[in-house]
Amino acid sequence: MTGPPGAGKSTVSRVLSGMFEHSARVAGDDFFGFIDRGYLAPWIREAHQQNETVVSAAAAAAGRLAAGGYTVVYDGVIGPWFVDVFGQTAGVTRLHYALLLPPEQLCLHRVQSRVGHGFTDLDAARHMYAEFANAEIDRRHVIANSDEANTLAIHLQQLVRDGSIMRPVAPPPGCPR
Repeated sequence: MTGPPGAGKSTVSRVLSGMFEHSARVAGDDFFGFIDRGYLAPWIREAHQQNETVVSAAAAAAGRLAAGGYTVVYDGVIGPWFVDVFGQTAGVTRLHYALLLPPEQLCLHRVQSRVGHGFTDLDAARHMYAEFANAEIDRRHVIANSDEANTLAIHLQQLVRDGSIMRPVAPPPGCPR
């Protein structure tokens, strides 16, 4: 599950993960917290290497949990431009991909009204929203509503069960499948 800041990823992913008998929620933001020194704001161009490293670590954890028999709900910013690398690092050939994209003003309101959350930068939130809104992505992966978390989790669980948000993971360059 992905989307811009304020899309509801963390709230919905907690509910969705709880709907499966054996599940794990991997919170991508937590992996950025592992960096003690040299942290760069992930939305700036200079952070590309950092982001790739951190997301790869999270993907490896998600993949190991999935290999252990858990339904893994990943909660983090994985744009369509990075989903294949995420899947390759997780060691999967396919995954369910859902982009939460409620109206921009709702996302910004949520970011602005957060309490106890490390991310409150409205300019960065606008930038990331635009990145997702303008991304080339099959529309079946875009969940563009502002339903309450439980309703949205039930909808997502159904999309997972019927396979409608499943997508193949492209093999790394030069690696036949």
